[in-house]
Amino acid sequence: MPELPEVEVVRAGLAPAVTGSIFRSVQVLDNRSLKRHDARRGDFVGLLEGARVLEIKRRGKFLWMPLGPAAHENGRAGSGAQAGDALVVHLGMSGQVLLREPQAADDKHLRVRLVTEMPDGRPVDVRFVDQRIFGSMAVDELVEGIGGLVPAQAAHIAADPLESVFDDDAFVVALRKRRTGIKRALLDQSLISGIGNIYADESLWRARLHYDRSTEALTAVKARELLGHVREVLAQALAEGGTSFDAQYVNVNGQAGYFEHSLNAYGRQGEACTRCGATLRRESFMNRGSHFCPICQRMPRKRAAH
Repeated sequence: MPELPEVEVVRAGLAPAVTGSIFRSVQVLDNRSLKRHDARRGDFVGLLEGARVLEIKRRGKFLWMPLGPAAHENGRAGSGAQAGDALVVHLGMSGQVLLREPQAADDKHLRVRLVTEMPDGRPVDVRFVDQRIFGSMAVDELVEGIGGLVPAQAAHIAADPLESVFDDDAFVVALRKRRTGIKRALLDQSLISGIGNIYADESLWRARLHYDRSTEALTAVKARELLGHVREVLAQALAEGGTSFDAQYVNVNGQAGYFEHSLNAYGRQGEACTRCGATLRRESFMNRGSHFCPICQRMPRKRAAH
């Protein structure tokens, strides 16, 4: 948490404010939030101050802002950032990117402040807030990846299912070749990016698949059906602003999403399945939990050897 829908909500909220803007000053209040920044590429503050944001993009759980050439407007010094650099943001478990008026009081757990001049000249603070400090900011180089240029630190992850470059056929083939459980495969960011525990459980509930069912046992038709449910869940969560169980995920204005009220499996252990009425279960899985219906999502019986 956050997963793809939450990150996309943040990207869409930031885009009108930061696209074409210039970072006029940068303040790092906690260097732990720069743990993914390679200082050999240059000082984080020096690279960003004076840089112009060309656009804001996302893949899976990564956000990045490609930076334009150093600005030399009104006699101000340009940034140290080079063409082909990008500000990369990973929200981790509790990271938030908030838009604030410059005079607004500091947010609790504020880690990085970027004082930004919007294209119309108005100032706005872009604030990175992170309670648990699992998230990060970094200036990274863009390299050739799936569908075009991506940050080097995100080059290892696959396209996500809401991207136009996502290859359904290749995904189905790769999924069925895996020798693992379906949920483990869905959480593998090198296979399909952006899916975490919440949306994996919800997609598997809709597909009526047990989380530990073998990928090898999936037919191509069932694999495509599952992919369709993944897209449905992600699109619905995106339309509803993401999932907020607490204040750790909010959009750029500090507002919570409300997909929590549409969940059918995740976090509903002990409640009745909305499809069949059976009591939903939660089982330990990869240091977290899997939520499922024991009737709708039965594990297929193994055939006896002859």
